[in-house]
Amino acid sequence: MAIRSSATAEDLPEASFAGQQDTFLHVSGDEEVIEYVRKCWASLFEARAIFYREENNFEHSKVFIAVVVQKMANADKAGVMFTVNPSTGEEIALIEGSWGLGESVVSGDVTPDNYQVDKKDNEIINVTISDKKVMYTNDENGTSVKVEVPEDKRKERVLSDEELIELTEMGKRVQAHYGEPMDTEWAFEKDMLFLLQARPITTLGDAVEEGDDEASDLGDVLVRGLGASPGMASGKVKIVLDIDELDKIKDGDIMVTTMTTPDMVPAMRRASGIVTDEGGVTCHASIISRELGIPCVVGTGNATATLVENNGVTLDGKKGLVFDGISETKSEEVSAVSVEAAPIITVTEVKANVSMPEAAEKAAATGADGVGLLRTEHLMLTSGIHPGKFIADGNEDELIDTIADNVQIVADAFYPRPVWYRTLDAPTDEFITLEGGENEPREHNPMLGWRGIRRELDQPEILKCEFKAIKKLHEKGYTNIGIMIPLSQNPEELRQAKALCSSIGFEPHKDVDFGMMVEIPAAAIMIDEYIKVGIDFVSLGTNDLTQYTLAVDRNNEFVAKHYSEEHPAVMKLIERTIRKCAEAGVKCSICGQAGSVPHIVEKLVGYGITSVSSNTDAIADVRKTVARAEQKIILDAARKRIE
Repeated sequence: MAIRSSATAEDLPEASFAGQQDTFLHVSGDEEVIEYVRKCWASLFEARAIFYREENNFEHSKVFIAVVVQKMANADKAGVMFTVNPSTGEEIALIEGSWGLGESVVSGDVTPDNYQVDKKDNEIINVTISDKKVMYTNDENGTSVKVEVPEDKRKERVLSDEELIELTEMGKRVQAHYGEPMDTEWAFEKDMLFLLQARPITTLGDAVEEGDDEASDLGDVLVRGLGASPGMASGKVKIVLDIDELDKIKDGDIMVTTMTTPDMVPAMRRASGIVTDEGGVTCHASIISRELGIPCVVGTGNATATLVENNGVTLDGKKGLVFDGISETKSEEVSAVSVEAAPIITVTEVKANVSMPEAAEKAAATGADGVGLLRTEHLMLTSGIHPGKFIADGNEDELIDTIADNVQIVADAFYPRPVWYRTLDAPTDEFITLEGGENEPREHNPMLGWRGIRRELDQPEILKCEFKAIKKLHEKGYTNIGIMIPLSQNPEELRQAKALCSSIGFEPHKDVDFGMMVEIPAAAIMIDEYIKVGIDFVSLGTNDLTQYTLAVDRNNEFVAKHYSEEHPAVMKLIERTIRKCAEAGVKCSICGQAGSVPHIVEKLVGYGITSVSSNTDAIADVRKTVARAEQKIILDAARKRIE
């Protein structure tokens, strides 16, 4: 049997989640099936999957996973087919195949044969035969193993013309069925074609005009491969032969490796370009590079042996070439998401939610009025070390620097616009995956458990480190950073947090703006009492507020239909909080999903909310909605005066 994931956030048009969850092949027997189903479930919470969700702004609590148990296709040959060219968008079936199971192609363990078929008339327009050194097959126990390809088959063509046409026809039917270009996995077993998987292509480039030759004036070609992700990139070569070497990749470097894996995604984010020895345009490196907008050349065969560490090179991700030297006229970097500063001016501020420093510059480019929510959790998750371990090992200063260095990137991008830093609010099930997290409690429902300020007051040394990090930045001139306390249910918690901040010589309200999240009905109902304790700003976390108001576990599929931010009780709590804050002169924002729903935003503006914080890709639309709502208020007021 084959055990593979089917998560709600997988295989979306905007994010593939390629390789983030585990797949297990050749599973046999009831006990093994149960064991590997559990492992597949658990892979939803691997560090790489958590990082990927943060990177793509997916809420962890809204991602669910099912596990598919399939009959195992014992493939003689297998591979991947894009129903259009993923780099250019041309209506050409791009097919890659190799011997044995498709795992070798998808993982990039082999540079597969590459075929291109014109879908209009099924004309085979290009055939590239590769040296296929390894393949995956079954051993005597039915287990998938990597073996060497027999010498006489290494350079033998995998797919015949007839098989290519059969694949192309299948691709046409799949694309017609889904109504969009698709990324498929296929296998031939005893001349029978199996469709194993189909998902949308996450990124499509524009067709490139003939004669375009950006690299014509560059130096000598050092290595050649397949153009997997278009664009030009220059930088210093950093050769990664082991996952333990990822730390050597700094911003702007060219990452050179045998083949990327899902665990390498954080390092890939830092690189300006990717070069691999193995793989085709459908492998992990290619898919993720296109998704991230990073130029990529794959299947060079010898890049790790040919290129020299720290030497400057320029790669052409369209042509599949790597040139000697750093280009002085390198084309602009490709961006996976294009953003434009919104020219609309609104009195109600439109801010951005930011989960990771790398996304700050893009978020700032939208013209956002600041950051209404800077999540802390990803700093810990990407560091790979539990914050408690830093302290237990006597590395408090390292923890402070880790937080400060990352927050500074965001503060820099937005300065002097405000950045509201939310202190740590990771559920225990996320901390478990970190080094030092093995002693985390196993909670039945972590969302209702030991998290937010309730946890931080139990572990005050961690919270004090966060305060010290923000203090350090203020002393460097980053006075645009405010502190926001999460998940408070009692004003006494706010009082204790402020006292801890004062204890390090950092006075709330005097030295730093100090605010809180309103995510629990108790906080919304008691907002007057919080105001008496003293707060500079409030942010409505409507995802949790809805969950706790309606007693609906947002992770539970059986009650998901009852989850609604627009429930009258939720909206009354929101309205009450906004109006009480307005009366007291306290800034009030919203950073939950409701802040991106146009008709809800209109109501919020009417209540008197001072800012709305949303994901980067929604900022322009939210600003337009806010502007219309403000204009409606002015128009309604003018009409009343006329009457």
